[in-house]
Amino acid sequence: MSDLNGRPLAAIILAAGQGTRMRSSLHKVLHPIAGKPMLLHLLDSLDAISEGAEMRKIVVVGKSREQVEPIAHERGADIAVQEEQLGTGHAVLQAEPLLDGFDGDVLACFGDVPMVSGDTVNAMRQALHKADANSAMPAAVVLGFRPEDAKAYGRVIANDDGRIAKMVEYKDATDAEKDVNLCNSGLLMARSADMFSLLSKVGNENASGEYYLPDLVTIALVEGRSCRVIECDHWEVEGVNSRAELAQVEAQWQQRKRAEMMAAGVTLIAPETVFFAHDTAIEPDVTVAPHVVFGPGVRIASGTEIHSFSHIEGADIGANCQIGPYARLRPGAELREKAKVGNFVEMKKAVLGEGAKANHLSYIGDASVGAGANIGAGTITCNYDGFFKYRTEIGKGAFIGSNSALVAPVTIGDGAIVGAGATVTQDVPADALALVRAETKEKTGWAARFRAAMTKKKQ
Repeated sequence: MSDLNGRPLAAIILAAGQGTRMRSSLHKVLHPIAGKPMLLHLLDSLDAISEGAEMRKIVVVGKSREQVEPIAHERGADIAVQEEQLGTGHAVLQAEPLLDGFDGDVLACFGDVPMVSGDTVNAMRQALHKADANSAMPAAVVLGFRPEDAKAYGRVIANDDGRIAKMVEYKDATDAEKDVNLCNSGLLMARSADMFSLLSKVGNENASGEYYLPDLVTIALVEGRSCRVIECDHWEVEGVNSRAELAQVEAQWQQRKRAEMMAAGVTLIAPETVFFAHDTAIEPDVTVAPHVVFGPGVRIASGTEIHSFSHIEGADIGANCQIGPYARLRPGAELREKAKVGNFVEMKKAVLGEGAKANHLSYIGDASVGAGANIGAGTITCNYDGFFKYRTEIGKGAFIGSNSALVAPVTIGDGAIVGAGATVTQDVPADALALVRAETKEKTGWAARFRAAMTKKKQ
C-alpha cells in the first residue's frame, strides 16, 4: 500500500478451536469451500495484499494441530500454540513472542471466517491510520457488518463516522442496543504495540472465565482513546461452525462465482445447477449446460460447449470443443481444438488431438490420441495390469472400431484401422487394418433344437 509506505502487516489467524459442531475428524479450518480448504482461502486473500511489504502470518493452533501445521508451514506461516482454549484474546496473546520486535499493523482474524477480502483488510488499515479531528489515530479498528438477522451477535454502538462509543455482547445489551443492527464480526486490527499492551489488560471476569478480544476496545475507550468500525458485506464474515454453515458459505461463494462468470461472457443456461472450483478458468463464449460440476484445475477455451451432467476436474480444454453430456474428465485430460468427448466417456491423463472424437461409452486413460482420430463406442485403453500403468499411443486419423480393447503399452499408427471387437496387444503399423476376432461358424437349426430340448426338460 503506497500511502502506508510499505508498512509491515501481521495476521494472527485463530484456529485452535475443536470445531465439535462439525462432528468431523478433519480440522474445521481444513474443510473445503469450492475445493480449497477454508484456511487457504484466507491465506490467499492475505497474500494478495502484501504488495512487496513485509507480511507475517501466524496460525494459532490447538486441538488437531498436526493437521493444520503442515499446510500453514507450506504457505510460509508461523505456528503459535494455545494449549488451553481460554478465549480469543488469550489466543491472540499466544502469538506475541513470535512478533517480538515487529513494528507494524496486526490483524486478528479467524480460520473459520475464510471469505474476508483483501480489499476489506486494506480498508481496515486505512481506517487505522486515519487521524480524527483531534489529530489522533484510533487504537483499534473493528470490522462490522449488518446481517439480515442480527440474532445474538455482539453489537457495535458507533456514531455516523464510525467512531465506536460502546461494544456490547447481545446478552448484556439493552433493548435499545439490541435494536442496533451493526454487529461485531470479531475481526480486529491494531498497531502491534497497542494490540498486545491493551490485550494484557483484558480480564476474564465473565460467565465463561475467558479473555475476549473485543474487550480490547472497551479498555482503549476507558483510557480515552478512540476506536473505529468499518463495515463489510455480511458474506465476507460468515463463520463456519457446522456442516449447515459450511454449506451456506459454499452456496454464497457459488452464487458470486456464477455471477462473475456470466459477467465475463460465459453462458450458464441454468446457473443455479452449475458448481465451480476455486480456480476454474473459463474464457468468454463458452456455454455450460445445466448440472455440470467443475473440480479444481480446469481451464476451458472460447467456443467450447459443456453439455449436461458432466464432471470435469484437472482438465485443459481447447477452443470449440464439445463435452458430454455425461462426460467425465479427470486430472490430466487435455483436449485440443475441436475435439469431442461424448456420452459416458471418461478420460484421465490423456490427450485428445485436434478434431479427434470419442463419442460414446469409452475409457481413455494414459493415452495420446492423434488429430482427427475416431474412437468407436465401447473402446477402452487397458492401462493397468494390477501393478503398473502403461500408455497407449493412437496416431493421427486412426479409426478404432467399436468395443475394442487396446492393451497397453501399444501403439496404433497414423491412419490405421482397428476392426470392431478387437483386443489389440501388439502395435499396429500406420495405415494397416487390424482384425482380432474369432471366425464366425453357423450351425443351421441349432437354436430351435436347443429351445425345444430345454422346454421339454422344464416341463
